Amino acid sequence: MLLLIVVAAFGAGWIDAVVGGGGLLQLPALLLIPGIAPIQALATNKLASVFGTATSSVTYYRRARPDIRTAIPMAVIALAGSFGGAAVATLLPAAAFKPIIVVALLAVALFTAFRPQMGAATMLRFHGHKHHLMAGAAGLVIGFYDGMIGPGTGTFLVIALVALLGYDFLQASAKAKIVNLATNAGALLLFIPHGSVLWLLGGILAVANIGGSYLGSRMAISRGTGFIRVVFLIVVIALIAKLGVDVWNENIAPALAAMH
Repeated sequence: MLLLIVVAAFGAGWIDAVVGGGGLLQLPALLLIPGIAPIQALATNKLASVFGTATSSVTYYRRARPDIRTAIPMAVIALAGSFGGAAVATLLPAAAFKPIIVVALLAVALFTAFRPQMGAATMLRFHGHKHHLMAGAAGLVIGFYDGMIGPGTGTFLVIALVALLGYDFLQASAKAKIVNLATNAGALLLFIPHGSVLWLLGGILAVANIGGSYLGSRMAISRGTGFIRVVFLIVVIALIAKLGVDVWNENIAPALAAMH
């Protein structure tokens, strides 16, 4: 079981470093542990992920030189958004928002698949204060999503940076890591005081996550935007499938059962 989870953590680190969305692999693996509470799985997942995103952030910064004048303010606002999302999660069920997210992801997958030139080169859509305003708004919304629901946050950051702001996939991935590091750290600030983190397990997974993140970021930098775009589409389709199953189990199946 531990070997399976370590392999999942390595794979999650690799996916996270390329396009985000590694939690789709790491979190379900943690939930396989007998007797683990969902809150412990979430908290331990975040502990491992914060080390992975820190590794890929440093690797991207050293090799791809992302513009931190956009990434740092976006990360600070996303951190605030994640706290807001966590607060709303205590009041409203995530099931209420998942159908909207599935529809949005389907639109993104189709848009990316049928517009191969999107994200091939950086062509910024906004400049000056407007650029930072749009980046901050995207950080706030996606940080809020991370605090409330979580899966695929890094993928949503790449979507926003490519489709909304006009970065290529490589620069978008580099900036997404810095912002995702902030949202992961924000979640940990909530989980640690509650005693939800399983430190020994989290430490083991962190080492595997670091290895996967380093390899993934090196591959993304060396292979460029075309490679990242392909992995991005695969992860988006996996995210649609995962959230689609959730929507069926949480929204559609209970409604059908009530009708009978």
